Amino acid sequence: MKVNILRILFIFAFYLFVLLLQIVLTWDAQDETCGICRMAFDGCCPDCKLPGDDCPLIWGACNHAFHLHCILKWVNSQTSQAHCPMCRREWQFKG
Repeated sequence: MKVNILRILFIFAFYLFVLLLQIVLTWDAQDETCGICRMAFDGCCPDCKLPGDDCPLIWGACNHAFHLHCILKWVNSQTSQAHCPMCRREWQFKG
């Protein structure tokens, strides 16, 4: 009986470890694309002719990143309060 309880506790602890492990996220800008134009972050948005044409990445308070020109177009196209195109939270530039 004692062995079964220890085994159950071990399985439960392992299950919690796996759940906590799934919460940890990493982000690498070189592997990602803009959620609006779907172009690579290390490239340029459709408005720019060459990579590096003053098209920096912009992060929102929700931690989603977009090309500067893409998010400005998105925000200006919203009829009411602008929302993040990824999570739909109210858009605020990360300061």
